[in-house]
Amino acid sequence: MDSGVWLLSLLVALSTVSHIRSEPMLRLPSEKAISSDYCDSWRLAVETNNAGAWERVPVNCVDFVAEYMTGERYRRDCEVVGNLSLAFARSVRMVGDGRDAWVFDIDETLLSNVPYYQQIGFGFDIFNETSFDTWVHSAAAPALAANLILYNELKELGFKIFLLTGRSEYQRNDTETNLLLSGYRNWERLILRGSSDKGKPAISYKSEKREEVENEGYMIHGSSGDQWSDLWGYAVAARSFKLPNPMYYIP
Repeated sequence: MDSGVWLLSLLVALSTVSHIRSEPMLRLPSEKAISSDYCDSWRLAVETNNAGAWERVPVNCVDFVAEYMTGERYRRDCEVVGNLSLAFARSVRMVGDGRDAWVFDIDETLLSNVPYYQQIGFGFDIFNETSFDTWVHSAAAPALAANLILYNELKELGFKIFLLTGRSEYQRNDTETNLLLSGYRNWERLILRGSSDKGKPAISYKSEKREEVENEGYMIHGSSGDQWSDLWGYAVAARSFKLPNPMYYIP
């Protein structure tokens, strides 16, 4: 074989191998191919972060998500996470100087926005900040029962509670009102996005705020949130507990 032809054949072969290796090993089916039977597996992929970034609930899974979020299974799943969180909290060797801390997210962690999402397709519709702001202003979100129990138990154990939310500073009064109406009391601090936090990914913003808490001398033993971005990053808790949420993803 002519050396030029041999070299060309080699390059074609290498480019083919490179193309094959660049393809993902596993592919989720397209939205059109997703059946209702598949949706529970899709939810598992979401909760374990195997699905990565996603924008909306697949159209064929809307009814599944609606049934899950309004049914017994969601309540039970949250109770399991709450019970495991409390078991860990009771095992913590408290420093005892008033600096033992636990960090909670708010939306889908302390407060449930299910009544709002019922009106917008349980995550099928793309997030609308204006309509959500109107919902926040109503201060009508109910407590997530399992975490209200956890919250009160942590207070009894002596933890200082920090509430770290992606909501904005202008929503402070509405958020405090909603928390109080839902049964939450005596948190140490409610941290909301200020003007300098606008546009930051949640994982960066929340890491920065946790670091500020740690720099004040607090030990963050536990953290609870419905998004991985509530829990990951740096200045993370000794143990983090994720609540289920197949309605939306926040990076």
